[in-house]
Amino acid sequence: MIDISELLYSICEDKNVYNKDFDLIESGLLDSYAFIELLSKLEDLGITIYPTRIKRDSLRTPRKIEELIKENQKSVTE
Repeated sequence: MIDISELLYSICEDKNVYNKDFDLIESGLLDSYAFIELLSKLEDLGITIYPTRIKRDSLRTPRKIEELIKENQKSVTE
């Protein structure tokens, strides 16, 4: 399993990403540049997320991103 907090820390360099319920969007940590970098790093790990197919709230917290990845991996294996 991917440690999304570690991945987010490598992008944002802010320890708040270790709080699973920290609002990444409201805080400004997940801005448009960080969003693109996150999608790129996930794709490097074999996880493709299509931004036009998800709701913005799916990326609001590290916990929601983890859930999105789990759903993505589940749909790929079915």
